[in-house]
Amino acid sequence: MAAYEIEIILNRQLADCLSIPVFITDTVGNLIFYNEPAEEILGKRFEETGEMPVEQWSTEFKPVDEYGVVLPPAELPLVKTLTNSKAYHKSFWIESLKGDNQQISVTSYPIIGRTGKMIGAVAIFWKLTDE
Repeated sequence: MAAYEIEIILNRQLADCLSIPVFITDTVGNLIFYNEPAEEILGKRFEETGEMPVEQWSTEFKPVDEYGVVLPPAELPLVKTLTNSKAYHKSFWIESLKGDNQQISVTSYPIIGRTGKMIGAVAIFWKLTDE
């Protein structure tokens, strides 16, 4: 892991302990970490993909609406958080890297550093079921 602010490092440590999927990005949208539960939904281990720019991760996991229309990156909660420094929530479908279609619900929020500036963002997400 590159040299990141302590708040990013602490969020990564927390994500490692959670049983729900988590993405962490820097301020320009580079995906700098996702945890093991996210690996199960996305279909690939973080060690295999490594860090990814927003242009890659926002399309590689193929987010679509309920009609199968591809969602542009600007409509994804995590990208909205990076743009506006606010929390967002949305449910949509993704196609994993294994080709599985899954409906997920995503909540994103900014990581604010001790200086009061946004230094990254987090998205937590989970599969939606009919239960």
